[in-house]
Amino acid sequence: MNDLVLESRAHPGAGRRRAKSAPKGRQIDPQARLDILDLLADKPRRRDLLIEHLHLIQDRYLRISTPHLAALADELRMAFAEVYEVATFYAHFHVTDDAAPSMVIRVCESISCMMAGGDALAAAIAAGTDARVVRVPCIGRCDYAPVAEVGHNLVDHATGPEVLAIASRHETHPRMGDYVTYEAYRATGGYTSLDRLISGELTPDAVLDRLDAAKLAGLGGAGFPTGRKWRTVRDQPGTKLMVVNGDEGEPGTFKDRFYLERDPHRFIEGMLIGARIVGAEEIYIYLRDEYPAARQILHTEIAKLPVGAGPKIHIRRGAGAYICGEESAMIESIEGKRGLPRHKPPFIFQEGLFGQPTLANNVETLWWVRDLLEHDADWWTAQGRHGRVGLRSYSVSGRVKNPGVKLAPAGITLRELVDEYCDGMADGHTMRGYLPGGASGGIMPARLDDVPLDFGTLEKHGCFIGSAAVVVLSDHDDMRAVALNLMKFFEDESCGQCTPCRVGTQKAVALMSRAEWDQPLLEELSATMRDASICGLGQAAPNPLLTLMRYFPEEFGA
Repeated sequence: MNDLVLESRAHPGAGRRRAKSAPKGRQIDPQARLDILDLLADKPRRRDLLIEHLHLIQDRYLRISTPHLAALADELRMAFAEVYEVATFYAHFHVTDDAAPSMVIRVCESISCMMAGGDALAAAIAAGTDARVVRVPCIGRCDYAPVAEVGHNLVDHATGPEVLAIASRHETHPRMGDYVTYEAYRATGGYTSLDRLISGELTPDAVLDRLDAAKLAGLGGAGFPTGRKWRTVRDQPGTKLMVVNGDEGEPGTFKDRFYLERDPHRFIEGMLIGARIVGAEEIYIYLRDEYPAARQILHTEIAKLPVGAGPKIHIRRGAGAYICGEESAMIESIEGKRGLPRHKPPFIFQEGLFGQPTLANNVETLWWVRDLLEHDADWWTAQGRHGRVGLRSYSVSGRVKNPGVKLAPAGITLRELVDEYCDGMADGHTMRGYLPGGASGGIMPARLDDVPLDFGTLEKHGCFIGSAAVVVLSDHDDMRAVALNLMKFFEDESCGQCTPCRVGTQKAVALMSRAEWDQPLLEELSATMRDASICGLGQAAPNPLLTLMRYFPEEFGA
């Protein structure tokens, strides 16, 4: 007996039934593992491809379930929590264990579509289908408002019956229009400048001098001199990379889509020239998920490029996050992370993608490079109006007869733009105001329709041009509803990283939803957001409400 007691004390498990062993932690569902292996096939299992792999799941199953997330995390050797936080950050990933929907239909609710009846469209579609109907921010087709998206099939000037009919036929693939192919582009002199650069006939310094002389500024919104940016990146030591910002999520903006869907090689040539100038070893194009046709065109046409035309080109797909239009947030997303803006310094030209010096350019900026090299700088500088320089691609939507991308002189006024390029105001509408630079650019009154639309001309009025997203408002529009729509957009799109933006946009929406606005409190809140937000989203979010209070006092009984 004593021997048994001693043995039991020496070996705690002795004399007791051993518990059945079981693996610890989250278990991987066998079928989910097979699903992930089938989807990934021979694709690399790298962390920076996480978002691409999440798209594979979403596209096939129209949702991302917990078992699939766990299996993907296991396959990538990542923590489940890390994969989950990335998947739930992006609006286009439907993370749920509920039954998969039969189809996903997105209906735009941003400003141009709201003005064109987007709310009624969404209600009509939801009442007539069991598909998952989601109201989403700007889809980038403001000139065709209202717009719905059935799967990846974008429906312009959509009506409820039309969308429901398309959904019933399961027409979910993107529709392709006519565009300039590689063969057609070559036949009209395309890639001549790139060929000259590769052969040495055209020197990098000559290219940079031409950009400087033409004063080409970044056309994504910031307006930084392109030649100076290229020089700065070229002069950095070590391996350099290039990223292209094709994530034009600003409500009212659609110029990049317009060019990519019609003349993609003009952009590609400019991109390859930029990469060669700075010595970039790889290029990453970050493209909006809302642009499926443009993505398909780029995949098709880039595959036609001859060996030696430039470095390897990667196309990365956004997932519904406006914040990723900010260059450092875009880089975080390309690396497979949440799109949170980085603190600066270091700037991305010093430590950008994967920690390497990185050149970042907008699609339209690169689209102009070929023309600037084939003409002299005087051709470009002679194009402006009212003392401004060059051409601008104005995305015009709202209450005009003929919306669309308008290639017009930089510095054109709103009145000139509407009368000369848009055939005037829509019938029965009188101009009341306009957004010169999308949701973040503020609201200008009609009496200031003679201000040149360009960098540096609108700031004294509390507005800015940004990406030249011009939305024209009329006497039919409720201006407070317009400002509230814009603030709800910022509330939804805030990345949540900093308190002034995350909480400030929420509080602003709550205050602006009241019948009576507390204007002093809104001004105080706006000042806090402007002064303390990390990036431009929170800093610019108050612009619509501040300019509304400034220029439209009649909305508040004054």
